[in-house]
Amino acid sequence: MKKKLTRRTLLKRTFGSFLTVLGLSSGGYLYANRIEPSLLDIKRQHIKHPLIPKSFNGINIIQFSDTHLGFQYNLDQFKKLVNKINNLQPDIILFTGDLMDEPNKFREIHQLLPMLEKLHAPLGKFCIFGNHDHGGYGSDIYRNIMESTNFTVLLNESTSIKLKDGSSIYLLGIDDAMLGNPDLPLALKNVPDNQFKILLSHAPDLADDAAMYPIQWQISGHSHGGQVKIPFIGALIKPPFAKIYPEGLYSIGDDHQLTLYVNRGIGTTRLPFRFMSTPELTIFTLNSN
Repeated sequence: MKKKLTRRTLLKRTFGSFLTVLGLSSGGYLYANRIEPSLLDIKRQHIKHPLIPKSFNGINIIQFSDTHLGFQYNLDQFKKLVNKINNLQPDIILFTGDLMDEPNKFREIHQLLPMLEKLHAPLGKFCIFGNHDHGGYGSDIYRNIMESTNFTVLLNESTSIKLKDGSSIYLLGIDDAMLGNPDLPLALKNVPDNQFKILLSHAPDLADDAAMYPIQWQISGHSHGGQVKIPFIGALIKPPFAKIYPEGLYSIGDDHQLTLYVNRGIGTTRLPFRFMSTPELTIFTLNSN
């Protein structure tokens, strides 16, 4: 009787075949399994738009995403990430989903809480749901963790970030596209059209819908940048809702009215490998035109 071939087994075999073809084999396996997943690429990106108040010039936002704690990424690594983020002195911190790989099986929440609480941003810490945050009956677990560590959870809702002079921008957050119920009109309710808005959506491919609304920027994760990329072929793993926009910067809409940035995330899922898709921390700096 033939053994059933699972998707994960198929991906492992495919990846192994490519390493063999490339002549990397054991060395490539070690690099993709141990070395690249432990690296960190710090990307810097300017967010420029005339709707950004001048008083927000120079405000720094740090995005981290897709840690998938409990799969390959552990709390010792996460503690170093927290220290790295704090040392960069962000004004705002954004987490764009998938904190734990399987929330209902993660047994170190009591150690995780003080690490998340230690993250410091004077203008606030904000987060949204990813598909893994909902998976395994994890929705309440995730929300309780984030809210108890002073994160504002944006679930189809908005919040304004105000400075002392009264100027403001808006953050919108929508639910995950795979296991949740994203609702852009609800998130935009009572948000003025003439205010600068940043949308947090775990799923990058929802940008095509977001471009039909008065939203200027979208920040996403979920894709892991493909996680494993093969030269001349591209990403081996493209999850649903991250097939069109897998990583980096995009201009979307007929008039390029929406700018999308897709972060490659920190951890791994499905396969304990990263190849040509280094973990990423993104620093955005606001500027008015």
